[in-house]
Amino acid sequence: MSHGQHNTPPFDKNKRHDVAVKNRRLTWVLLGGVLLMFGFCYMLIPFYEFICKKEGINGKSANSVTAMDPTMQVDYSRTIKVDLVTTLHGNLLFKFIPLQRHIEIHPGERKLVYFYAENRAGQEMTVQAIPSITPNDAARFLKKTECFCFTQQYFFDGQKADMPVYFFIEPTIPKEIKEVTLSYTLFDASAYVKKGKQFTKGRINL
Repeated sequence: MSHGQHNTPPFDKNKRHDVAVKNRRLTWVLLGGVLLMFGFCYMLIPFYEFICKKEGINGKSANSVTAMDPTMQVDYSRTIKVDLVTTLHGNLLFKFIPLQRHIEIHPGERKLVYFYAENRAGQEMTVQAIPSITPNDAARFLKKTECFCFTQQYFFDGQKADMPVYFFIEPTIPKEIKEVTLSYTLFDASAYVKKGKQFTKGRINL
């Protein structure tokens, strides 16, 4: 072997190979992480809706109809204050407010409230309202017999509507609970429209 020729020791070759393998592995892990985050963001709304429906966790009320027991007695000795709150998810161009900010209800009494929605997006849209009830202990006692949140709501451009919620609070609610907050977050559900458009239910304001 001439003095001008250098052979790479086997140890260095093995080391470089190990580094290359680790780099490739790291690249795949990072790529997988990016795809996972993208998939998570894409499925955020339906996943959130599924959890709210099935689990009722973190004060989220069950998103389903509850029949009111006709033999249920109204407890006139107690009054519970219900605060009605609304929020918009992201940059949703809607006006969304309760027509009453606060109401009072006796346990066992059925109440009707309306939420006003107006599409200001400049185009037709499908939205979905996700309910939340606090305190957490009150969530399982507040039941809805009718609610715009049960289905997606389709709005024409500029459409306005008063959307109803019929609900009651079971008389078995703990006596220490004297105030409940019922809130709704309105999401853009245009990318998740179910087959057959759900036209907006309630009083349409032209």
